Amino acid sequence: MKTAWSGVRVTTIACLTAAALAPHVAQAAHPEDDPDKVARWLDFKEGTFKGRAIDTHGDAVIKLDAPARAADAAVVPIAINAQFPQTPAHYIRTIYLFIDENPEPYAGSFEFTPESGLATIETRVRVEDYTFMRVIAETNDGKLYSATRFVKASGGCSAPADKDEDAAERAAGQVKLQAEGQAVAGKPELAQLMVRHPNRTGMAMNQVTRNYATAYFIRKVSVTYDDKPVMTANVNFSISENPNFRFYFVPGGSGELKAHVEDTKNKQWGGAVAVSAQPGGGQTSAMK
Repeated sequence: MKTAWSGVRVTTIACLTAAALAPHVAQAAHPEDDPDKVARWLDFKEGTFKGRAIDTHGDAVIKLDAPARAADAAVVPIAINAQFPQTPAHYIRTIYLFIDENPEPYAGSFEFTPESGLATIETRVRVEDYTFMRVIAETNDGKLYSATRFVKASGGCSAPADKDEDAAERAAGQVKLQAEGQAVAGKPELAQLMVRHPNRTGMAMNQVTRNYATAYFIRKVSVTYDDKPVMTANVNFSISENPNFRFYFVPGGSGELKAHVEDTKNKQWGGAVAVSAQPGGGQTSAMK
């Protein structure tokens, strides 16, 4: 199985080889194709889920929103929306994200707990070619449900780099974490995490040096509230530059929302925000 990201697994040569060979091994996907018969998906489906049944009519569990045609293939907004609240008896444990025609179709996974409130995540991704994009939700009883969208976009992973790579790397690691709206104790509250990071794919050519920078990206994000896990993301270069995640947590009367971020060079950063919620609404928060 080729979905483990314990370190920098993607090299420039590997990425370029995948991009060069892709047109020769398969035709570009079309919206009229059967998403359940895409060869690349079938390969990863078997490698990841080992023959487990996946309910392809999972709209009562999970929905995927993505533009039919992306304005910018390097920054494609997506929203993965849970269709029921998280409770100890019934909740979504993990959401897997696949972008079939990307050099690495497996874009990552997001883990949730009952303390998440809602297993909903919004972020921005790169798309290399016209593709089916799909999410698989695994509930706490071990069942799997899928949602699929077809996205028209190209070049998101290999778009030429036009920024100072060294400067971008030096600036990496600024973390901003915030709770949004009016927090009410015991009800899901929306939060946003923004991380400044180049999230390089290893496929983009520098137009000045004509060289390819090695892949360098955020690989793990862990968020807790009151020291209890809320959301954990294990992702790769398919996430856009300067990763941005919106998710939910359930505040108590008061507590601290914390984020821990790691990248493929084992650099680590953190952020925190104190949240006060009232039964009738109202919130105060202070960045740290």
